[in-house]
Amino acid sequence: MTRSAKTHEPLPACSRPGCMEAGTDEAGRGCLAGPVYAAAVILPDDFSHPLVNDSKKLSEARRMELRELIMERAVAWAIADVSAAEIDSMNILRASIEAMHRALAQLSPQPGAVAVDGNRFIPYGDIPWQTFVKGDGRLANIAAASILAKTERDLFMARAAEQYPVYGWDVNKGYPTAAHRAAIAEYGPCPLHRLSFRLLPTPQT
Repeated sequence: MTRSAKTHEPLPACSRPGCMEAGTDEAGRGCLAGPVYAAAVILPDDFSHPLVNDSKKLSEARRMELRELIMERAVAWAIADVSAAEIDSMNILRASIEAMHRALAQLSPQPGAVAVDGNRFIPYGDIPWQTFVKGDGRLANIAAASILAKTERDLFMARAAEQYPVYGWDVNKGYPTAAHRAAIAEYGPCPLHRLSFRLLPTPQT
């Protein structure tokens, strides 16, 4: 079972070599615009890399470098997304889990167990699973998934910024920065905004 530098209890269902445990994580849950992305990654049992860690702790250049390494060395990997319109219809928690399920469904081979970043999940078929708070800093397969999800979403938002340049997504990636909200106030939301989110601060009374 592949783990990062920090140690913890292994998944009972995956305590033997060759279990094919997939790590899964999402990116973009707190954004005002764009899809939420998730990735699922099965790493070799002997995988080890000192820089594979929580994607938020890595520079953009380092994430892109590790993205290529993960894609080359993983037993299997997949990335999926849930659109802004779908997020509005199902809520962001459910959408984040749905993105994870979509990524897991693309894996070939299918995993023998699933390690999930966070503390909430909906079972994926009958495959054993376990959640790990701050798992992207604890498990290598979740860290790898966080890197793939984050880089894929950033690439999407960079392309979207060319279509909707006023929002500054090439810089803020859709997160609720002051500049992003100022652009929404001036120009209104676009089709990629999550209309179920509070796009502008609540006026003070």
